[in-house]
Amino acid sequence: MTHKALESFILTLPDARLDYPFGKDVAVYKVGDKMFALIAEGSKPVRLSLKCDPTLAQTLRERYETVLPGYHLNKKHWNTIICSGQLSEDEIHDLIVHSYHLVAG
Repeated sequence: MTHKALESFILTLPDARLDYPFGKDVAVYKVGDKMFALIAEGSKPVRLSLKCDPTLAQTLRERYETVLPGYHLNKKHWNTIICSGQLSEDEIHDLIVHSYHLVAG
């Protein structure tokens, strides 16, 4: 899964937009003024951070070695996913939508 493929999917969500509030190294995706996804620019494999229900976040970390506590984010509410193939594209898309709904309400 590439950065561009993830970005294309993320930007199909209603009112989602791309921003760079932390500089050019981190693509931040927001709905309104709230972040729901971040992608580290140039990371290989892609590192995607998503907001997550705390119980689900912990379950995912226990189940998948490529799901880590959010990098430079609140570890209770954010996961960083190393997109190396352990989670399917559909699973990642579902987690993106989950994050979006947590933020968008």
